[in-house]
Amino acid sequence: MDFHNKNILITGASGGIGNQLARGLAKEGANLALLARRKNILVDFARELKKSASKIITSECDVTSINSIKSAFDFVKDEFKSIDLVILNAGTSYRMTVEEFNSEKINEIFNVNLLGFVNCLNEIIPDFIHRREGVIVGISSLAEVRGFPLSAAYCSSKSAVTIFLESIRIELKKYNIKVITVKPGFVRTHMTDKNEFHMPFLMEPERASEIIIKGIRKEKKIIQFPLPTVLGDKLLKFLPNSLFDYLMSLPLPQKK
Repeated sequence: MDFHNKNILITGASGGIGNQLARGLAKEGANLALLARRKNILVDFARELKKSASKIITSECDVTSINSIKSAFDFVKDEFKSIDLVILNAGTSYRMTVEEFNSEKINEIFNVNLLGFVNCLNEIIPDFIHRREGVIVGISSLAEVRGFPLSAAYCSSKSAVTIFLESIRIELKKYNIKVITVKPGFVRTHMTDKNEFHMPFLMEPERASEIIIKGIRKEKKIIQFPLPTVLGDKLLKFLPNSLFDYLMSLPLPQKK
């Protein structure tokens, strides 16, 4: 896929992977629509990117609000007339013990990671079907492979995203719509900065965005990285439950 002069919408663009994807795609000459809750950060970021992007627009967007999503997507469609590629990157995480069980926090994670993702799809799939073209990129996680302690809501929300993308990928193929699932390991962002444990093979967002952009260019169905974590996940997936439970009960190595 050639990104030059393509109209690309990115959610969660104010920081982390979304921010670096915007930087990388701007260098490719794409037209960018950047969406996030923190509009003030987006405006400053857009001003910085205008030196390289063909066209850049911003819109405040809370993916937990259907009205906010509709307003933001309608604005982008009015400005760009059409959207070629959407990168649904908005996400959140919260580590919680069973003793701290809090359904409000869990609902917040699902509202952002899964329902917000679905609400965004609701605004773009009909347009893509009508035009019989388009690319959908969803950011999931390698954490979706099994249920890791303290991360029940995050793991299950990302697992749902992975399965959802796989399902629609098959259905949308007849409309010439590409669906790409991105499954990163640990990437240094404001979310992972809160983790107190050692994160193996932690990757900088700049490198993560390079891998994702390269994978989108090749129209890969699944983009997952880094390789050691991918291989580790494959092993974990097939571990007997008793061994998995034992390993997960061991204390996590802490940050140095």
